[in-house]
Amino acid sequence: MAAVIVGSFGPVFFLGTMAATAEPARFTLDLLSWPLDGGSSYAAPDTRFLSALTGGFLLGWGVTIWCLALWVHDSAPEGVRRTVLTGLLAWFCLDSAGSIASGNAANAMINVIVLLTAVGPLWRPAQD
Repeated sequence: MAAVIVGSFGPVFFLGTMAATAEPARFTLDLLSWPLDGGSSYAAPDTRFLSALTGGFLLGWGVTIWCLALWVHDSAPEGVRRTVLTGLLAWFCLDSAGSIASGNAANAMINVIVLLTAVGPLWRPAQD
């Protein structure tokens, strides 16, 4: 579940790199900076470039989580659980702090929902 949640943001933000396909990324940014008011814009070239970087990082992180689950989990279930959980908590802390610092505190609240959904059963130690 965590891999899909994290990785699904990658293609959305990749689409934000091109004016013709930027609407899903613009809408996502508008949603994450609640309330929906149409105030988010993907007009600046710097925003599109940052969207490319963000999309790449998120897709890569999602694929990494997926591969850990497929190829490493059976050998080290507790190590994989701790690795993914630590990464999710690091994202949550920095993303939420940055959201608050940038005047988008609503995203910190949305992050709580994303964190709880992505973490799911990872809160409990893995069974060897």
